[in-house]
Amino acid sequence: MTLIAVDPAPGRARVTHTPGPVAARVQRVAADGARVALVATTALLLGGDHVEFDVRVGPGGWLDVVETAGTVAYDAQGVRSGWTVRARLGPGARLTWNGEPFVIADGADVHRVTELDLAPGATACLRETLVFGRAGESGGALRSSTRVRLGETDLLVEELDLPDPGVRSGPGMLGPGRIIDSVLLLGAAAPPEPALPAGVRYDLAGPGTIARVLAGDTGRSGLDAVWQAWRRSPFGQ
Repeated sequence: MTLIAVDPAPGRARVTHTPGPVAARVQRVAADGARVALVATTALLLGGDHVEFDVRVGPGGWLDVVETAGTVAYDAQGVRSGWTVRARLGPGARLTWNGEPFVIADGADVHRVTELDLAPGATACLRETLVFGRAGESGGALRSSTRVRLGETDLLVEELDLPDPGVRSGPGMLGPGRIIDSVLLLGAAAPPEPALPAGVRYDLAGPGTIARVLAGDTGRSGLDAVWQAWRRSPFGQ
């Protein structure tokens, strides 16, 4: 398990991190927060690997997480692997996480879990790009679970269960697309700009917005500008 914790302190925030299969490298520290880069310390993801992140941001603090490279879940002949992020944000805390493409190769079986607990006034902006298959592949099995709580109330609960290439390529599923590209702004509503077409922007019942595109390749999703705008809008950094 990789632990990353940030607590504001006079002059320089306290940053605590312990290495796991993925290590955190501190890039910048301010009095109220830090930017860290994630670097794999071993080949990932192989069958049986279970990568876990335990993230905590103290009251009024901020944490900016940058992935230095994409992740490939390799052919494991159906042996399951896992990628889990659990984050707790104190009152007024802020988290940004720029996820690089996560590729599910043929023969992989991946369970991704994202769980966020937001205290009042806390906000998070996440980028997630799921890619089914490398070049010439249709991709393995994926189950992705996301649950976000604001105080004691569920803000977002989502399950993507996409194990079968034949099923997920059908009408009402992914169709010809092999990429699910998403930007999630949680704890605050997204600004009106950049304008997004119907079927891309989804405003939640509570304070939060999702932008999502199904694409044929990562260069045509169109969400780079959304990520840049949304990550700055509620955070002022």
